Amino acid sequence: MTASERILAALTGLLSHFAALSALAWSLNLGLTLVVLGLTIGAGRLARRITRIGAHRLPGPVDAEMTVRANRLARLAGWIVQSLAGVAAVLLIADIWGFNLLAWTATPLGARLLAGVIRLGLLAIATVAVFEVVSLAIGRGMDGFADHAVEPRRRAQLATLAPLLRGVAQTAIVIVASLMALSELGVKIGPLLAGAGVVGVALGFGAQTLVKDFLTGIFLIVEDIVSVGDIIRIGDSGGLVEQMTLRTIRLRDFDGTVHVFPYSEAQVLHNLTKSFSYYVFNLQVSYDSDLDAALKIMERVGARLKADPAFSDKVLEPIEIVGVDSLADSGVVLKARIKTQPLQQWNVGREYNRRIKLAFDEAGVEIPFPHLKVVMPERQVSELAGARAVAN
Repeated sequence: MTASERILAALTGLLSHFAALSALAWSLNLGLTLVVLGLTIGAGRLARRITRIGAHRLPGPVDAEMTVRANRLARLAGWIVQSLAGVAAVLLIADIWGFNLLAWTATPLGARLLAGVIRLGLLAIATVAVFEVVSLAIGRGMDGFADHAVEPRRRAQLATLAPLLRGVAQTAIVIVASLMALSELGVKIGPLLAGAGVVGVALGFGAQTLVKDFLTGIFLIVEDIVSVGDIIRIGDSGGLVEQMTLRTIRLRDFDGTVHVFPYSEAQVLHNLTKSFSYYVFNLQVSYDSDLDAALKIMERVGARLKADPAFSDKVLEPIEIVGVDSLADSGVVLKARIKTQPLQQWNVGREYNRRIKLAFDEAGVEIPFPHLKVVMPERQVSELAGARAVAN
C-alpha cells in the first residue's frame, strides 16, 4: 500500500468514526473538550501567577537585574506547566473522542518519538536554567568582588568585565545546547564541527575587523586603560563611558548624544578621569596689573577652596601655581592647576573660577577683554585736524 493510500484509508476511518457518533455523544464530547481546554488555560495562567509571586518573594536584595531574571524564570516555569498541561489535554481530548494515543506510544515508532520529544524538552529546560544561573552567578560574583575591592578603579574594572564574561558564557551555552539538540535529532555533529571549523577559518579571514575589535576591547579592559564610568575622548567626540560590549564602546556626551565606536577605531584614546584629574587654569590679567599680587591671590583662593569642607575631599593637593605662561594680545596669561578626584575637576574648576573672579574684583586686578587700538597715519591725522579747524 502506498503512502497516499494509507493516508486516504486513515481519513476514511476517521470520518467513519465521527459519523458513527450520535448527537448526544457529539454534545457530550464537545462539552468535555471545552472543559479540558478551559482547565488547561487556567492551569497555565495560575502557574505563571504563582511562580511570579514566588519569584518576587525570594530572600535577598532585590535589584533591577534580579527582578528581570525573576520575571523571566516565572515565564519559563509557566510555559513548562502550560506545555505539560497541553500534552495532558491532547491525551484527554483524544481519549474523549475515542482515540488512545498512549497505546500508540507503546509502538516502537511512537516510543522513539516520545523519547526524543522528552529529551529535547528536558534539554531546552536545562539550557535555559543553566543560561540564567550562569548569568546570575557571574553578575553576583563580580558584584561581590567589586564590593570588597578597596580601590574605586578596581570596582569599575570589575563592573566592565561582568557583561563581557556573561556574553561569552551565554554564547558558549547556546552553542553547546544547539549541538546537543542536533545530535538528538539524528544529525552527525562530527562532520558538522569539521565544516564549522573550515567556515570559521574563512570567516576569520573575512571578519578580521571583528576579531580585532574583540581583542582590542579585551586588552583595554585587562590593562585597565578604560572602564565604565570614565570620561574619555576618542577623536573629536568625548563623553561618559556608559557600556563596553564585546566589540564596541558607547559614550554619552554632555548634551545626551550617544557615540558608539568599535574598539578598532579607538586608535588614540584619551582618558580624562583615570586615578586622578587636573583642572588647568589659564587666567588673563591686564598688563597694568601687579602680577605678584595676582599670583598670591590665586594661591590664597586655592588654599581656601581646599580648606572648604564642601571641596576638601575633592581636592587632592594644594593648588600648583605655574606662573606667567605667556604674554597675549590682551593681557598676561597666568597658569595654574589643581589636582582632584576623578570626575571632580570640572566641579572644582567652576567653583575656583567663581571665587577668583570675586577676589580679583575685590583686589582691583583687571581681567582684560579683547580690544582693538587704531593708530592712524600722521598725514591722515593732520588732514583730520585741518578739517576740524575749517569746520570750526
